[in-house]
Amino acid sequence: MIQLPRFVVARASIEGAIARLMGTELHHLRDVRRLLPGNEVTLIDETNQIYRGRIQRFESDCAIISVERQEMSRLAPEIILAVGFIKGPRMDLLVEKAVELGASELIPLATARSVVRAIAAQRLERWRRLTIAAAKQSLAPRRMTLRSPVTVAQLVRNLPQDTLAVLCLIDAPPLSAVIRAANPRRLLLACGPEGGFDPDEILLMREAGFRPAALGPNRLRSETAALAALSIVSAIIDEITGSN
Repeated sequence: MIQLPRFVVARASIEGAIARLMGTELHHLRDVRRLLPGNEVTLIDETNQIYRGRIQRFESDCAIISVERQEMSRLAPEIILAVGFIKGPRMDLLVEKAVELGASELIPLATARSVVRAIAAQRLERWRRLTIAAAKQSLAPRRMTLRSPVTVAQLVRNLPQDTLAVLCLIDAPPLSAVIRAANPRRLLLACGPEGGFDPDEILLMREAGFRPAALGPNRLRSETAALAALSIVSAIIDEITGSN
């Protein structure tokens, strides 16, 4: 099956059966991919609605695309990744790969042991651009939402209802067993920074109902732990949803 190139569109730019693709996405379609009128594409909006389209023509500031809404298949359970700030380009890698592995949200955590104490607005904007590029490249069924940074206390206070919250620790039951037993509709994975969460943060999360779960016997770097957790969860969710 041929996979059509995908572009991100604002829902406000779709009127009836016509979409207008503008800005950087227009540049990518016309100047990078060198697509022409008559070429087929897919579009995804901010609500994760997917459209199949055909380029009709180019105007000075947009591409005019005729579209039809695709029937939305039932999305897999949401996977929210909350992870302690990571220094340097390793966080860029984590953001990109989290999209590819199916995370629906990423929440940067300011923790007691975080080396990075604050995140500049420019870096957050860079991460948002990475989420868009990764969603297009991987053909993920949903666009990952990048949340504003929060503390562990704020994370606990604003935990969504009907969410299985998991605290990744070394001395705990295997993550795979925890997920299979719960079969969650929504899942939050909390992974600490280098050095892990401090005792007060662990106590706060456990008192809030977070279930401890282990990724294996080895000590992992922060980004490795987060991506390993996502890989385990994604595989199990595929297994569970595929058997339903």
